[in-house]
Amino acid sequence: MNELIGRVFSFEKSVFPGSFDLYSKLAAHGQSPKALMISCADSRVVPEQIMQAQPGDLFVCRNAGNIVPPFATQNGGVSSTVEYAVMALGVRDIIVCGHSDCGAMKALSKPESLATMPNVAAWLRHGSAAQHVVDTCYAHLEDDARIRAISLENVIAQLAHLRTHPSVAAAIARGEMSLHGWFVDIHAGHVLGLDGETGRFRPLRENQPLPVAVPASTRIVSDFYAVEAAE
Repeated sequence: MNELIGRVFSFEKSVFPGSFDLYSKLAAHGQSPKALMISCADSRVVPEQIMQAQPGDLFVCRNAGNIVPPFATQNGGVSSTVEYAVMALGVRDIIVCGHSDCGAMKALSKPESLATMPNVAAWLRHGSAAQHVVDTCYAHLEDDARIRAISLENVIAQLAHLRTHPSVAAAIARGEMSLHGWFVDIHAGHVLGLDGETGRFRPLRENQPLPVAVPASTRIVSDFYAVEAAE
């Protein structure tokens, strides 16, 4: 802990002076982050480092298992963060980011291991769809391969939950928001992205289009019904 405290002094003496203009601008004009990233709280996965983000670039919400509870009337930290990011900050991209060797996904795969952690168990029930998909569709997978599959499916499940949030649903319908599903392989040092068209995760590469789970595209269903009615 003393080592970490020492880094605070280093920030004040070395880091802040080198970025004084940036911090002054942020202090004077507020924040306008480019994206919201919902990632796992795992200490090995640092969103700002992965995206090489500067202060002010990224709005971050971290929790065990990169969970996004479905929208509900009761208040919650993730739901409030999503709503604020979309409606107050105007972010146009939301990334749900899972990772390899995830302790939360290991626990999800073995619920009995959470007997002494009832709050964690209740939280991870929001990932139950991922476990069920793997158990019914990938029943042949075992051990690490099964955990990896659950982790990937969990990203997809949380994206589905994210779309139940009114602010997100409306932004998508207006064509003002894209959703992204990422998976960080901390062993190999690369990031996979969910391609919504194929349903597969593929590596993010400089010379290839960025895979997008739900691309920004205006949807106005009333036009469709109006045409049908006219016919």
